[in-house]
Amino acid sequence: MAKFHEILLLIGQLNYTWTNTESLLIYLIAGLARVDKETAIVIFLTLNTTRARIELVERLTKMGKTPAAQRQEILAITQQLGRQAKLRNKYSHCIYSFDETGDQASTQLMAIFDSKDTIKYGKIEQINDAEIARINEVIEQLQEVNREIWGIVDRYAFPR
Repeated sequence: MAKFHEILLLIGQLNYTWTNTESLLIYLIAGLARVDKETAIVIFLTLNTTRARIELVERLTKMGKTPAAQRQEILAITQQLGRQAKLRNKYSHCIYSFDETGDQASTQLMAIFDSKDTIKYGKIEQINDAEIARINEVIEQLQEVNREIWGIVDRYAFPR
């Protein structure tokens, strides 16, 4: 059962780190849209998907009033978030399976894949040591993105 608990704690840490980092988009929205934090929170919460929130930040960043250096910094961060979202989404939208000892773990994706004349669903993948290392790497990357966003907020005096 040790592996069972290790994996569940790791997925919890991934989700916590993701949610905490995604919420920092509020400060980027506030700074880029030149609104107060409360208004940025309303905008953030009105957009109900990560993709929509990232797209809003990217579109605000691409506006002509955003200085080029600031634009490059923020777009680099949103691109990183987009890449990291894939793994986070995988583990947020799957079913977990463990063998009777709790040592062998796998995920079953809750998605449908359409081809021309058939469908496939529920792709099963093992959670092995390489996958655990990949999850840990994404957590570390998200922590770095978190620090980078705070750096931008401070450097450009975005509302806090």
